[in-house]
Amino acid sequence: MKRNILGKTGIEIPEICFGSLTMSPCQYGFDAERAGEVMAFAAEKGINFIDTAQYYRNYDHLRAAVKKSKRELILTSKCYAYEYDMAVQAVEEARKAIDRDYIDIFMLHEQESEHTLRGHKPALDALFDMKAKGIIKAVGISTHFVAGVEGAIKYNLDVVHPMLNVTGLGICDGTREDMEKAIEKAYNAGIGVYTMKAFGGGNLYKRASECLDYIFDFPYKHATALGMKSEQEVIDNLEYLAKRQFTDKYSVQGKHIHIEDYCSGCGKCTERCPQKALYIENGRSNCNNSICLLCGYCAAACPDFAIKIL
Repeated sequence: MKRNILGKTGIEIPEICFGSLTMSPCQYGFDAERAGEVMAFAAEKGINFIDTAQYYRNYDHLRAAVKKSKRELILTSKCYAYEYDMAVQAVEEARKAIDRDYIDIFMLHEQESEHTLRGHKPALDALFDMKAKGIIKAVGISTHFVAGVEGAIKYNLDVVHPMLNVTGLGICDGTREDMEKAIEKAYNAGIGVYTMKAFGGGNLYKRASECLDYIFDFPYKHATALGMKSEQEVIDNLEYLAKRQFTDKYSVQGKHIHIEDYCSGCGKCTERCPQKALYIENGRSNCNNSICLLCGYCAAACPDFAIKIL
C-alpha cells in the first residue's frame, strides 16, 4: 500500500485511515480488547493511521491498540473546544486515556466556516501552542461544509478532514463538485487532506465498488478514512485498493437507526444531529432517513439510551 506525506506536516500515512467511530459506543459498542485487536491487525497490514474523537468515548480502544500493536500508530483526535483551556484539557484527556506522550493530529470537530473558526480561535491558539511544545504534531479541523475547507485554507491549518463521497451525500452547503474544488485548493496549498464518509455513513453500501473507485481515484487527498469493525473488513478494503475487487468473503452490510418506543421526545438528539435529520413529532424522535448519515452522534446524546445504530 502506498504511503503519503500528509501535506506540510511531514507525517507519513497510509492511503487508508482506520475510522474507529464504527466500533465506538456511538455505533456498535465494541469492548476495548476486541477493538484493540482489530486495530492492531490493521496496523500490521499497513493501516497504522487511526481516527477518533473525544466525543466517540473510545480512547480505551486506542489504548488497547497501542499496547497490542507491534507497529507505531499515527493517532488523530478531535474536540469541540472553543476556549483555550478546554482545548488543553481535551488534548491532555486523550494523552492520559491512551497513555501516550503525544497525539499526532488534533482537530476541532465539525467546523462550518471561517466564522466558526474565528469563534473557536482561542482553542485553535491552544492547539498551535501545544504543537510548538511537541505535544501534538499537527492542527486541523473536520468538516461537512465546503466553507469549512475554505476556512482551513484561510487559517493556514495543517490538516483538514472533509466529507466526500460519490453522491455528495452529507455535504451541508454545496455539491460534490463544490467540495472537490475546495479540497483541491487546500491540497495545493500544502494542507494535509484525509476524507471521510466514503459510503455516506453506510447509506451507500449497495454501491460499494462505485464508492471506493471514486474515493480511491480522487487525486487531491493523502488518505481516506474507512470505518471498520473486523479483520475481514480490513482485508476487504486492502484487497479492493490493490486489485479493485473484493475478496470472496466480502459481505455487503447496511446500517439503520433504531429509535425505541420509550423515547421521551426530550429533543437532545435533534439538537446534536449534525445533519438535522432528526425531529420531534407526536412526542418522540423521528428520522429523515434520506439525509441521516448513521453516525450515531444522536445515540451518544440520548439520556435514555433510546437510539441505536444497528
